[in-house]
Amino acid sequence: MMMMSTRRIVSSARTAVPAIRQQARAMSSPTDPEPNTEASLKFIHREDTYGAHNYHPLPVVLARGSGVFVWDVDGKRYYDFLSAYSAVNQGHCHPKIVKALIDQAENMTLTSRAFYNNKLGEFEQFMTQLFGYDKFLPMNTGVEAWETGVKLARRWGYDVKGIPENQAKVVFAENNFHGRTLAAISASTDPESYGGFGPFMPGFIKVPFGDLKALEEAVKDPTVAAYKCEPIQGEAGVIVPDEGYLREAQRICHENNCLFMADEVQTGCARTGKLLACDYEEVKPDVVVLGKALSGGVLPVSGVLANDEVMLTIKPGQHGSTFGGNPLSCAVGMAAMKVLVEENLAENANRMGKILRDRLTALDSPLITTVRGKGLLNAIVIKPHKGKTAWDVCMKLRDNGLLAKPTHDDIIRFAPPLVINKDQIEECADIIANTIKAFE
Repeated sequence: MMMMSTRRIVSSARTAVPAIRQQARAMSSPTDPEPNTEASLKFIHREDTYGAHNYHPLPVVLARGSGVFVWDVDGKRYYDFLSAYSAVNQGHCHPKIVKALIDQAENMTLTSRAFYNNKLGEFEQFMTQLFGYDKFLPMNTGVEAWETGVKLARRWGYDVKGIPENQAKVVFAENNFHGRTLAAISASTDPESYGGFGPFMPGFIKVPFGDLKALEEAVKDPTVAAYKCEPIQGEAGVIVPDEGYLREAQRICHENNCLFMADEVQTGCARTGKLLACDYEEVKPDVVVLGKALSGGVLPVSGVLANDEVMLTIKPGQHGSTFGGNPLSCAVGMAAMKVLVEENLAENANRMGKILRDRLTALDSPLITTVRGKGLLNAIVIKPHKGKTAWDVCMKLRDNGLLAKPTHDDIIRFAPPLVINKDQIEECADIIANTIKAFE
């Protein structure tokens, strides 16, 4: 019975190819080349038919990854210049991380926090010693850890600062991206994120990113518990604040008895050339949120770092997660962080990032108005030229063997795995240069 059902599916897929091609043309942007193989078309059609339409992916269907490379279903190889939004800093399928996953999966995957397990304490000790904090609270996704940080800020505000009940406020930077939950979009100023999803969380204040005067004015309010920002705004287009901003922001917060909190989900784990982006200014936030590359892209693993004064305001039963801190995630998280340290990936990101930015700056193209970034978190701003946009550039990069994705229409983010070497970064710079020149 199962075999007959499978045959029907295969037969249906074969006969549907012409219709799929027509649908792919209709769904693509006007300038999109259609996917050119039946295999790709079938995968895209299936996803568009049975999945929610909450993403607009570049039309390429990936099947395998190793290091800085990914391969599509037809075996074509590409350089990955997105790294799953900086989740695979250690490279795709790093053997040490995969081994940790397999070894632990053969023994124990999940206990819940109803019981102790033999991996959680080891992971917590490793993380606190690596980053220099008293406590580490593991979660799963980046936005879960971010919301945990917001809860900690409010609880600290009530228990330590003495803010009257239900009046605590948290300040955020405009143009941020912290996730897609209701709390995260309540902190957002991007209409595409929050539009049509109200009402929103109360007590969330927004100030311009980089504006110290606006921040100082906001935190003078005695009911403000914290200021929380990304050290570099990734989704906004790799917006790097002026040197000294983070240090001054922390000073202003502390002078007004507020917490300074850093969302390092994308910028952390060596992405910017330091273990944390805040390390550039020798700033130690009161709360640090981590995610993405905390697992090397193998599992959803995130977490929050803080000292006892903040972390111990939450008592048993007041916060938790069934999967947060599970043995599998702990083993993978430790392996992933050890790879970052043992392979000196922060130092490599710093060196390779400088090479890439130098090459991009030297292009002197009418298409590129700005080059910015730190480490291997970089972006170029594309000026529409002869009717071509950042999306068109990314489509041509795909054709030339490099995958990147536009953000906010005119920005292309370049963030390869941190294991990339000099020869590879030079080759990628050549691909980008040749692609840009083709549009001039």
